[in-house]
Amino acid sequence: MNLSLKNRVSISFIVANLLILILTFVVFYFLNSLNKNIEKLTIKSNRISTLNDEIRISAVSIIKYQRKLVTEKNSAENVEKIIGLCDSFSSLLQNLDSLYQDQEIKKIITQMNSYVESLKLIVSKASHFNRGGDNAGVESIGELADTILESYSNLQEIQYFQSNQNDQKIRKIINETKRNMMITLIIGFLGTILIGLVVPSKISLPFKKIKDAIRELQECNFDVSIFYNQEDEIGEIAREMNKMIQSFKVFEDLRRERISVEQRKFDALANMVKKPVLVANAQNKIVYMNNRTYSLLKVQSEEILGKAMTEALIPETIIESFNLAIKRRSKIENQDIVINISHKETVNITPDGEQEDLTTSASQEVSSEMVFQGFANIIPIRAKESSLDYYLMILSTEVFT
Repeated sequence: MNLSLKNRVSISFIVANLLILILTFVVFYFLNSLNKNIEKLTIKSNRISTLNDEIRISAVSIIKYQRKLVTEKNSAENVEKIIGLCDSFSSLLQNLDSLYQDQEIKKIITQMNSYVESLKLIVSKASHFNRGGDNAGVESIGELADTILESYSNLQEIQYFQSNQNDQKIRKIINETKRNMMITLIIGFLGTILIGLVVPSKISLPFKKIKDAIRELQECNFDVSIFYNQEDEIGEIAREMNKMIQSFKVFEDLRRERISVEQRKFDALANMVKKPVLVANAQNKIVYMNNRTYSLLKVQSEEILGKAMTEALIPETIIESFNLAIKRRSKIENQDIVINISHKETVNITPDGEQEDLTTSASQEVSSEMVFQGFANIIPIRAKESSLDYYLMILSTEVFT
């Protein structure tokens, strides 16, 4: 699927926003879950604490009225009070039982409830105990009250242990939430880095290709093309640039062909002239010599063309004349030129004075011959920049007029 640059940037922006929203919702979910769990445990703990306080008060009240019943003998008011406290105590135990899932606690609550029901039954018969002088019934009331108090103490111990477990559970929930949030943030951070590395590179890659192609064009390398097959704005630019590069290449081929034709024309005209002709550029390198000059200097084209004058076999007077013209960037007329050609002979001499021994040899300069003495005219062919100038030198044995 081909998307425009605008759509790709928009999609990248939407994906980044979605990632941020997802991270926000995930973090919110974890925080909300933590809040709900802690709230649930806190409400349950507060409810249990309230019920424990009410149960403790009811137990103390039952013991209080149980003692009054024993000391004051038969008292209908005390009996009714104990029965009412037992009903309230049973209701509180049922509420407490609904808050626990632990079987041990539920078992203790069930036992306490049975003790309370037994106490309620015995207390309702208290009047019969007093009329018959039966002290066993009164004593059983005290024993049941003590049993209820003992069971309540056991329940308190288990509840204390459960409270510690709840604290540990809260800490565990908090630690798990922190870990999950940290993992989520790390994943989001890595995802953000991945998007930050992939998306900009995908968008900037075609621009890099275009930039590289432009650099090649700056170096006059027209054998380049921009490969980009997306049907978007950058694809249009790439196709138009490829057309432009192809036009440049055609123009460069035409230019080189035209230069070649002009060079052949110039070479033909220069060779028609009976006088030596040299052409050098602003870097003091020989770029052309006609046949008359090659014969005069007794050199080959590969020894001269493209080389600096100081490196090639160019006479000193010619070098000085070219340097003067380059320095002035103006025409030089009737400059004195003397060209000497040195002739050397190599004689192989043995220690005994005999020749043709290749183990030792000596070079001896025999003579130096002046092959030309005359004048030179240097005509600058100026360009927009001095570094692009060319200088045409014509040698003559007669003064130029």
